[in-house]
Amino acid sequence: MSDSDREVKAPAAREGEKSSGFCEAFRALATAAPLSDRLGISSAKGSGVMLKPGTIEVNGGQCATEIAGVMFANPAQAVAAAGPIPDAATRNACKLCAPLGACVVFSGLAGCVPFLHGSQGCATYIRRYLISHFREPVDIGSSSFSEEETVFGGARNLQAGLANIARQYHPASIGVATTCLAETIGEDVPRILEAFTRSAEATAPPLIHVSTPSYAGTHMDGFHAAVLSVVQRFAKVAPQHGGINLLPGFVSPEDLRHLKELMEALGLSATLLPDYSDTLDGQTWSEYQRIQAGGTTLEAITQMPGARATFEFGRALATKPRTAASWLEKQFNVPRVRLGLPIGLRETDGFFGELERVSGKRFPDPFYVERGRLIDAMVDGHKYLFGKRAALYGDADLVVGLVSFLDEIGIQPVLCATGARLRSADIPVRSNVELGQDDGNPISPLEDEHCRGQECPRSQPGGFETLLREVVTDADTSGWVVLEGADHAQIAERARRLKTDLLLGSSKGYPVARELGVPLVRVGFPIHDRIGGQRVLHLGYRGAQRLLDQIVNTLLERRQDDSGVGYSYL
Repeated sequence: MSDSDREVKAPAAREGEKSSGFCEAFRALATAAPLSDRLGISSAKGSGVMLKPGTIEVNGGQCATEIAGVMFANPAQAVAAAGPIPDAATRNACKLCAPLGACVVFSGLAGCVPFLHGSQGCATYIRRYLISHFREPVDIGSSSFSEEETVFGGARNLQAGLANIARQYHPASIGVATTCLAETIGEDVPRILEAFTRSAEATAPPLIHVSTPSYAGTHMDGFHAAVLSVVQRFAKVAPQHGGINLLPGFVSPEDLRHLKELMEALGLSATLLPDYSDTLDGQTWSEYQRIQAGGTTLEAITQMPGARATFEFGRALATKPRTAASWLEKQFNVPRVRLGLPIGLRETDGFFGELERVSGKRFPDPFYVERGRLIDAMVDGHKYLFGKRAALYGDADLVVGLVSFLDEIGIQPVLCATGARLRSADIPVRSNVELGQDDGNPISPLEDEHCRGQECPRSQPGGFETLLREVVTDADTSGWVVLEGADHAQIAERARRLKTDLLLGSSKGYPVARELGVPLVRVGFPIHDRIGGQRVLHLGYRGAQRLLDQIVNTLLERRQDDSGVGYSYL
């Protein structure tokens, strides 16, 4: 990849249509009837026929509308659709492509270059999303499939691309994630990588492979699958040491920096995987660096089996058959400590308590002063927050953590939505749990490599609500709406009926917030319409304090703006 190739020009709308809904359509491609037959339209060359009807996102935010299977980029006026949109269609998905999550993980490894095996549009789409959120340069290699590779396979392109990356970047490792196209044609990527390593001999850097077709999972599935692949690739039998492994999930660089501060204050050595606190939120440079400094070193990963425990954030990971922490526990007897994201008072108390138990040490007093200050702020803001109604959407673990926090400060969660489909837990499913969409996919091969080539246990509704109920103690949940596998069109439809006072989620929810005239508190990923998304602190007492202030002040600002009197005292 030359310097001139690094900044790839955004593809045309047809090539860049890389939403999760678009990727899901590959599953039915081989058996579906011709699209022109099903839609009753001409399939002449250049008609711009799409695989699924609906409104999609192209080129990182420019909208295009499809009417009866024909693509119209930003039409000047609405055109009547040819019939209702099928329930299975994804309209502005509340999730992102699985390889995006893998690229974030690889960006958190020291000296690692992410590489996508598939079309160039996939790499361009993911680079666009990451750059717009983190405001940092992101290089992602691509095997750049053309029509020929789609038919005959992309082994030659993959090996040539890896050789170029190795020659020009001199990386410590290369993370190779597959895309929908490579998975659909059945590329044997492990065999190709093995052949490349043999041919390159000593010049080949360590290669990490993870299977990430987006029709089988979300960006969070890709993230956790990549973490598992990294650990399986490098972890070896190691002598016991006094440190811990910390697997925080997809959180912000600011969250990672705070976690490292906590470990340092406790005097506890920790291997943070991944660590993109510097690589995706770094300093200014005097000269361009092809690979950002920072990240988890491969040497540290090799020592993970000698840790006294592995801390793993994410209640939703309980629904996964295998994670990096469970693998370390099974292979090397490293105890697994599974916690929810430490957002708010209760979840942070649990995290602090487990750290003190495992380390045998107590946190310094300043951190408990932060806790007391948070409680005082909760009392101060209670009169502005109690009884407010909120809609939340995003990654399942983030929504669960936010619901726990809202429950503590008196806000009623009336809508909780995620684009993921989680395995059902053991408690009965309530009738008000709805599936946003169900295309009949089995459990993702991202979750269990043994699912390949055979039918796996089906994803069922109810797991998401089970996780939510684990963290709610005070809020009235009798009338709430819980959506799994939802898209933003379905979220908007429910939010219109529920008369919410505010929304919490990514910037993708701004259109519905604007339509409803309610404020949006931006959290999570992606935040594309504000500066500083990479510096939003969600975790710990300090993160809860900032989030509380932001929520209260957002509601107060709306109250002032809606008042006919320009008062300045509340």
